[in-house]
Amino acid sequence: MDAGNPGRNPLLRFLSWLGSHERSVLFAGAAILLGVSLFAELADQVVDGGTRKLDHAILLSMRRPGDLAPLGPPWLQEGARDITALGGVTVLTLLTAGVCTFLALDGRRPMALFAASSIVSGLLLSTLLKNLFQRPRPDLVPVAVYVTTASFPSGHSMLSAVTYLTLGALLARAHEGRLLKAFFLLTAALLTLLIGVSRVYLGVHWPSDVLAGWTAGAVWSLFCWTLAQYLQRRRGIN
Repeated sequence: MDAGNPGRNPLLRFLSWLGSHERSVLFAGAAILLGVSLFAELADQVVDGGTRKLDHAILLSMRRPGDLAPLGPPWLQEGARDITALGGVTVLTLLTAGVCTFLALDGRRPMALFAASSIVSGLLLSTLLKNLFQRPRPDLVPVAVYVTTASFPSGHSMLSAVTYLTLGALLARAHEGRLLKAFFLLTAALLTLLIGVSRVYLGVHWPSDVLAGWTAGAVWSLFCWTLAQYLQRRRGIN
């Protein structure tokens, strides 16, 4: 069978029959289901202690063997604290308010309201998941920043994924140039990655917490992006 010939391959024939919007929704739906399955499997492993060995190994690899202080010079530790602050509720609230205000002043009030609703609902989901699992914070190494909430999933990782990826996707949809679209999306992904890594480096999260936060945040962001597409086609947002 010729996989490159849409006329002979049923899957390619089906995808060719679908419009570009329907294809993007189909792929987004599949990615959301995959992300939910990954989160569920990871949560199951965490509850059963299946991630313990790998969590310990990765966390200790970022610490000096003697005093268990973070690897690297003091400026690196200070930089990690600055980066991790970019995923905090205060910074994300200010950023969301600023972007939503810009969208409203630019005549995109429905999009501004949608963006704010997406991020606030993501915060509520993060809080719900933390209260559900109640995983203790790492006690293997000294922590470098103050924390009070439960550990799984990482709120900073999840909220940074929700906020930066959602805002990046909405800003990308608001501009026509491919270079600008790529800039928004890549910047959002890079910030999300760095914030998650900083949480493990500072000793306040297990690596599995961060992976779960990334997964949940990406799923929620993708769901919001799909919903935004639907609303945009119905002229609900612009």
